[in-house]
Amino acid sequence: MRLATHTFVFGLLLAPLAQAAAVPSQAFLTELDHAGQSGPFAQLHGRQRQLLVQRLRQAAQPFDQAGIAHVRQRAPLADEAWLSAQGYDFAKTPLQQADIQLLEGFNHLPASLLTASTATVARINHDASPALQDRAVLDADGIAYLYYLADALGPRLGNAFLDAYEGGKLGKAAALIKASEVSTAPAKQHFDYPRPFLRLEKPVTLVADRVVLANGAPYTASAGAFPSGHSTVGYTDSLLLAAMLPERAAALLARGAGYGYSRQVLGVHYPLDVIGGRMIAQYNVAHYLADSRYRQLFDEARDQLRTALTQACGMALAKCAADAGAQDPWDGSNARTFARYTLDYGLPAAHAGGYPVAVPKRAAMLAEPLLPQLSSAQRLERLSKVDSAAELGLDNAGQGQWQRLDLLGALPRP
Repeated sequence: MRLATHTFVFGLLLAPLAQAAAVPSQAFLTELDHAGQSGPFAQLHGRQRQLLVQRLRQAAQPFDQAGIAHVRQRAPLADEAWLSAQGYDFAKTPLQQADIQLLEGFNHLPASLLTASTATVARINHDASPALQDRAVLDADGIAYLYYLADALGPRLGNAFLDAYEGGKLGKAAALIKASEVSTAPAKQHFDYPRPFLRLEKPVTLVADRVVLANGAPYTASAGAFPSGHSTVGYTDSLLLAAMLPERAAALLARGAGYGYSRQVLGVHYPLDVIGGRMIAQYNVAHYLADSRYRQLFDEARDQLRTALTQACGMALAKCAADAGAQDPWDGSNARTFARYTLDYGLPAAHAGGYPVAVPKRAAMLAEPLLPQLSSAQRLERLSKVDSAAELGLDNAGQGQWQRLDLLGALPRP
């Protein structure tokens, strides 16, 4: 699908969308900025950044944007020898084709929705604070690693996570999570949609790198826009870690949403790209969790992770996970509101709302580790009652509404 220029309509829509869409997310973004200025959360974030940059300096050859793009997570962080010895076939080619079919509705979206999507990324990009821009660059360049997930665990458990990760004690989980990511390259080629910063009207401004290479050069990206590959990675990683650490599930699901939001802060993706990335991440993770052989690997990796984190914390994992103190922005009510907002980014609905979500049956596999006390039927019922997202028309008819699926909304409130 090739982009049509709607400069006049874009200009008309930008102002009202900026006013309407900024409200649901701003309270959380302000809270995140404030928490990052001082105190335990700021110290955790600073440590994440330091460890990531050190790792990139060691792994990227040369240490520039091109070199960083080719970095992959290796030992001691990931136990690739264990995973290879299992002989599991991730069968990613069929999944990539299924992902394309899942998102086929993108080819039939009205021009008004595409224009609204452009107006939204313009607002997000231009309204981002310098701190949020720096976080977005760190998210982008840290895609090969799991460092970014630590801040969703709270200061105490987050530091324990970093200790265990750096010590190679999360090797099975780290290897399995990263191996479960499915490339969006075939989908990008299929949909062939240009990125925001390549539009003729230049609705966004590229963000300077002040935190990784720290050379002031603008962060950029190649290949097509839809769907977002980084968002698919962020949601995949956060979904799987949430399944292994249900004590922090709400914060991790919000962190996945934040990772996708970062792509728009950088001006390299539209909200529709990020939503598409979330949809196929959900589909892919549900597919793997439904496979009994994968579940054996998942259980072994989860058990290693939980044991290692318990040891690193020096206390029961539930207490360590809950003992985050006042500075825990990813696990508050504002984070939940923010995550719900990212289900549709306030974009105009293709159909009127107010009706139950048509939950894909396999989505119950995503909810199983998050809501273990419920039956599969009860999980599906819980998910169907969460009606917080507009239907945008991205889903392929007959496969359920992955776009409206609100896992976080289905979780009990604290």
